[in-house]
Amino acid sequence: MAKFTDPHALKGMVSPSLGDIESLAEEAYARLPEHFRALCEGLVIRVEDFPTEEVLETMQAETEFDLLGLFQGVGLPFQSESAPQVVPNMIWLYRRPILDYWAEHEEALGAIVTHVLVHEIGHHFGLSDDDIDKIEAAAD
Repeated sequence: MAKFTDPHALKGMVSPSLGDIESLAEEAYARLPEHFRALCEGLVIRVEDFPTEEVLETMQAETEFDLLGLFQGVGLPFQSESAPQVVPNMIWLYRRPILDYWAEHEEALGAIVTHVLVHEIGHHFGLSDDDIDKIEAAAD
């Protein structure tokens, strides 16, 4: 993380907006291999400041900062032509929790957004958190 030696350099800085996070997510998505993007056809990606109260309760989150992202829908392996989806699969990225995480870690904001997005796309592909953790551990 860059260290600021001139406090005046901080005067003009503003927190990344919803649009900034959305742009980072779009860039990360564009870098995915084309065959993965093809499997994401119809997937909707949204950026909000925080999860809703309903989501927090459903996920049993202690605070609104506990979730960086969320996949809502039916994973690809569980979809069926006999039970068509009423709403599209969605990925939510939560700006304020992402920024909070960024402030506490030595990672680039773009890397965090990419990680959260790819994690949630893993759920779209039908992977569990444990599956995703194992894949990430093997990649490290």
